Amino acid sequence: MVFLPSAKTSTITSLLWIIIITLFSPHSFSGEATNNTQNELDALLAKHKGKVIYIDFWASWCGPCRKSFPWMNKVQSSYNSDQFTVISINLDNEKTLAKTFLQTTPANFPVIYDPKGTLAKKFKVKGMPSSYLINQDGKVIKRHTGFFSAKITNYEQEIDQLIASSPNNLATM
Repeated sequence: MVFLPSAKTSTITSLLWIIIITLFSPHSFSGEATNNTQNELDALLAKHKGKVIYIDFWASWCGPCRKSFPWMNKVQSSYNSDQFTVISINLDNEKTLAKTFLQTTPANFPVIYDPKGTLAKKFKVKGMPSSYLINQDGKVIKRHTGFFSAKITNYEQEIDQLIASSPNNLATM
């Protein structure tokens, strides 16, 4: 019996070859997107070294993320920029989804796009949103999964305590 490929089989074979070529192309192994995302975070962390940093992982589909953004904008503007900053990391696969979200829920702080979830894996994100409060020495002090309006006072107290414990603030007391 002779096997003659049908148009359907030919199309599937072509698609498989495209996938294989894409997977094994030099860009797949270079980690280019991973490195760019990590480099972007490293640059922001270096820029804000010595400050309390609130890192927030979010996605456009996340309901609590919509509630957290107004609060993050508020704390970004209400704390001294020499002592505190917010950095957010978006995990949407498509940047257009994040951009649409940001049109209706703007961010007054940097947004890093992490479509492959590289940074999320590094931080061991367990839910949306997830936030990490980092002290002036660059150590993660607090982690929160979810955003709860009832806990805003607690979040702000944690930030206040870290800022108050800064060597710069202790020297002036």
